[in-house]
Amino acid sequence: MSIPAHARANFQTLLRAAADGNLALLECTDAATGAPRYVVCAVGRDGEEFLFTPFGHLAEGNPYDAYLPPVPEAP
Repeated sequence: MSIPAHARANFQTLLRAAADGNLALLECTDAATGAPRYVVCAVGRDGEEFLFTPFGHLAEGNPYDAYLPPVPEAP
């Protein structure tokens, strides 16, 4: 399975934000369900204003139950 370029670029942005201490965890509302979500965001500035760029939300419950590991590709 190949990770798309846009996902790799977003991950690099996330790493830079973490290295600079510019990450935040915000409580947001899921637009589709209305459920609360805890969203990892990069924090930027526009003059005196803070800008929050969402990258994803934390998994509810046990994350090991929410995801399957990658399956190796056949040779």
